[in-house]
Amino acid sequence: MSCAGCSSGTKGSPKGCGSKGGCSTGGCNRLNTFDWLAGVEQPSSDDFDLAEISFKNGSRKFFFHNPPHIGAMKNDWVVVESGAGYDVGKVSLTGELVKLQLKKKKVKNNTVFHKIIRIAHERDMEKLHEARGMEQKTMEKARVISRMLDLEMKIGDVEYQGDKRKATFYYTAEGRVDFRELIRHYAKEFRVKIEMRQIGARQESARIGGLGACGRELCCSTWLTNFKSVSTSAARYQNLAINQSKLSGQCGRLKCCLNYELDTYMEVLKEFPKHADILKTEAGEARLMKMDIFKRLMFYIYKNNKATRGKIFALDVNRVSEILAMNKKGQKPEELQGVTLNDEVFEEDTDLGFADVTGQIELPADKRRKRKGRGRGGRNRDKTKSKGRTERKSATDKKAEAKKNSKTKSKAQGSKQKPSSPIKGKNTSSQSRKRSENRNRNKNTKNKPPSNNNENKK
Repeated sequence: MSCAGCSSGTKGSPKGCGSKGGCSTGGCNRLNTFDWLAGVEQPSSDDFDLAEISFKNGSRKFFFHNPPHIGAMKNDWVVVESGAGYDVGKVSLTGELVKLQLKKKKVKNNTVFHKIIRIAHERDMEKLHEARGMEQKTMEKARVISRMLDLEMKIGDVEYQGDKRKATFYYTAEGRVDFRELIRHYAKEFRVKIEMRQIGARQESARIGGLGACGRELCCSTWLTNFKSVSTSAARYQNLAINQSKLSGQCGRLKCCLNYELDTYMEVLKEFPKHADILKTEAGEARLMKMDIFKRLMFYIYKNNKATRGKIFALDVNRVSEILAMNKKGQKPEELQGVTLNDEVFEEDTDLGFADVTGQIELPADKRRKRKGRGRGGRNRDKTKSKGRTERKSATDKKAEAKKNSKTKSKAQGSKQKPSSPIKGKNTSSQSRKRSENRNRNKNTKNKPPSNNNENKK
């Protein structure tokens, strides 16, 4: 989707907004109304001179008088009046569709509308771009100041007026906030007129924008304007798990899309029997596990029956109502007579006609041999085997190192025990021989006491 102002250039890229074809990212189609009267000849609308003007990429829209001497058309940038100074916006709707928008938004007839001053020129657009560039830094400073004052509020967005004389701060808070001191600090810091506007969490996500869990842009930032309350009962009717992280959106509230299909689920659920949690049969009591609403199936499992342990029976709604009627009369059927999940009923026999365009790839013989015996957990088994081998190798290496260390220690101790001043006339080699002989004798005769060195010397 793209706006009418994105006319294609020479190389196919749009001229106007500079988004390079990415208009669906929330740039120029935010909360836009489809102009279905664009190709239809319309009657003269001179008596109706209102036009819809959008500000800051459609996050804020309002109606202004379009004088005939100005004649602003759709997608024109115009300068409009405001309470303090002037603002710059873009014409989003003109003509008969503006009447329908007034009815939709329930604008009263006695509302006073401001006028369009002129078509915006280059200097007005430069000021507007400067104001948009100041908003991010202003928001960061504003958050720091509110944190210093210990106010329980969050600044979600800041919008400068086109002439940079006024700034609107959008914030979210659980209750009322006394921000009189905060406004004094803001006026002293930013030197502009300050306006504080409290919004809800859904409105904050609509202004910021983003992508939802479905992969598309947020509904609140593209087309959704009326926020209806969403309860957890909507998820229960649709058989969804009550998981807060999955059911909540970017705003932290329940997703608005839970209400989209709720009416269809409610209509189908009228055909399902009530109080059908337990069915009594001669084989035992069966308990309801889940329901497939659009296939009109209810899944049951026996409580205490060894013969049907682990089997899930799928029953049609009519069959369940028959069994309930029998149970009210005091009768019990022999069995559920349902279809287990392993039967062919749940396999679709319809051929959709899809062809296998990928084909089968055959591996060469050497690669086939490598992959033989690798089923579920094959790689894990190989990893465990390799781990065991490495552990064994490391244990043997540690033993060998311990032996080497013990030998080196014994050699060092022997070298230390050598006499520093050998006796003259005696041979040291003969003494070492005698010591080795005494050691061998001790090894052979373990029970005998070691021989005395003095006797050997004699």
